[in-house]
Amino acid sequence: MQYQAKNFPALKNDNLLRAARGEAVDRVPVWVMRQAGRYLPEFKEVRAEADFFKVCRTPELAVEVTMQPLRRFDLDASIIFSDILVIPQALGMTVEMRPGQGPVFPEPLESTQDISKLTPDGAVERLQYVGDALTLMRHTLEGKVPLFGFTGAPWTLMGYMIEGGGSKTMSKSRAWLKDHSDESRKLLNLLADVCVDYLIMQIKNGAQILQVFESSAEYITKEEFIEFALPYLKHIRVKIHEKIEKEGLEKVPLVVFAKGAMHSLAEMVELGYDVIGLDWSIDPEEARKIVGPNVTLQGNLDPQDLYKTPEEIAQLTKTMVRKFGKDRYIANLGHGITPQTPIVSMTTFVEAVHSAFDD
Repeated sequence: MQYQAKNFPALKNDNLLRAARGEAVDRVPVWVMRQAGRYLPEFKEVRAEADFFKVCRTPELAVEVTMQPLRRFDLDASIIFSDILVIPQALGMTVEMRPGQGPVFPEPLESTQDISKLTPDGAVERLQYVGDALTLMRHTLEGKVPLFGFTGAPWTLMGYMIEGGGSKTMSKSRAWLKDHSDESRKLLNLLADVCVDYLIMQIKNGAQILQVFESSAEYITKEEFIEFALPYLKHIRVKIHEKIEKEGLEKVPLVVFAKGAMHSLAEMVELGYDVIGLDWSIDPEEARKIVGPNVTLQGNLDPQDLYKTPEEIAQLTKTMVRKFGKDRYIANLGHGITPQTPIVSMTTFVEAVHSAFDD
């Protein structure tokens, strides 16, 4: 099937894009990280028939699971179903999604010499299936809500590639930063350049807003974050804006989410992203004080709060939203929704966001 990245339906609900740009909204917009996923029974049905990465690589399946939460909840954005680890795959590494274990790299980067085995040339072309899914999703959405594209950030990707999967310490990757800092920077630069081209491809194929996930910031010190994460997050933002201008593309808002790096909010403001995502560890009023009035904040209810009673969820959510206020704010969780979350909790959360200022 051919996917045409043009003649997209007009957008009917642009509250999230308006909030990202600092414009007035008629209600606080809300979406949830991992909103298409394992907490939904219909997602589990799709996964029973298809391998995780097969879903990612098959536009029709990716669009089906991207649509699933939108059929249930009054969300203000969709995010294309994919995974941050499609980039290592495109660079020639094997990644398997194993039940009960998560992502596994059978052959991780064992030494700095292994960097030379990576194949950045043509990597983005090998990810065109994500572009196809974005284009098909834009048409399928019929303008209901805007569509997020995304990428993992260089440090987070590097960690998976060296550890061989998820890690509670990132000890091997941190050893690279300490013992092989020049080679680490070489790898981070390579990944940053691929991220830029990948995100530009997503814009061309229909993404209306982009999020960069620095999901593993919590494993490094503030000093390491400033040296080995921030420069590459900035590189991505600067190069995307340069390419947008050079190629005459529509400028889309950019979101950075660095889980566990609330110690560096002031430094993140300097990166130039339109939106800063907050994890659940920081108070909204404290975050706003640090960030100032000119950057949109996104977050930050603790995903564990969704296991409380609907009454408690509604109260916690409304308190959070009122602390953030209606200006320059996108409601979300402080990390991805967890697999056992009750459906009613998600409904309650979304409704509480939208009604927070009705009382």
